[in-house]
Amino acid sequence: MKILIAADGSRCTKRALAYLAAHDELLGTRHAYTVIHGVPAIPHRAAAFLAREQARSYYEDDAELVFKPIRAFFAMHGIEAKFVTRIGPVAANIAKLARQGRFDLLVMGSHGRGAAAGLVMGSVAAKALSLCTTPVLLVR
Repeated sequence: MKILIAADGSRCTKRALAYLAAHDELLGTRHAYTVIHGVPAIPHRAAAFLAREQARSYYEDDAELVFKPIRAFFAMHGIEAKFVTRIGPVAANIAKLARQGRFDLLVMGSHGRGAAAGLVMGSVAAKALSLCTTPVLLVR
């Protein structure tokens, strides 16, 4: 099974990984894992004052902060995973990768790091659900 994991470093991301670890049918070397981290683009007016290298460094640092514990999680389980960063509209990029990569399952937390979280689920999760044709496992 091809499994896409949307990660933002939040508690719900950690819970999604714990859910995978607790379910043998979802975790193991027989599956292919890709972890996506979406980073909203730096507003163009702010980006105009940054050198290209500064913007690239910002995106890389943000992604590595999220990916580092997830890399450790997969290494602990003896599993290789791909790690992908997308810049721009987060939910749209998650749904696009899920569709284009022909993933069998998208796993994501119900809430992320965003300050404006929804009452039932976060705005990125809600938007990804509305855009995604891949089955989604939301972990709260």
